[in-house]
Amino acid sequence: MSLTTAIVHIDVEADLIPEAAEAIVNIDGVTEVYSITGDWDLIAMVRTSDHEKLAEIIPGGISKVDGVIRTETQLAFRAYSRHDLEAAFSLGLD
Repeated sequence: MSLTTAIVHIDVEADLIPEAAEAIVNIDGVTEVYSITGDWDLIAMVRTSDHEKLAEIIPGGISKVDGVIRTETQLAFRAYSRHDLEAAFSLGLD
């Protein structure tokens, strides 16, 4: 089973960032939420095996959280992770 990964940039009213982050991380399919610097306030990682479920999670969930002003979503094609590579090369070693 392959997962679809979406990276969601989220603009939030400044005084509601912590509450919005807590609400977003509790949405089914959201695996992590990070507060960030720059033009956006939060980034959420969304992972689901059902591509159509993204519509429920992002516009139907994240965008409706109190304080969320707007979102922008990118879909990941392929994951590259040093952590994953190190784990693969260390299989069977103590």
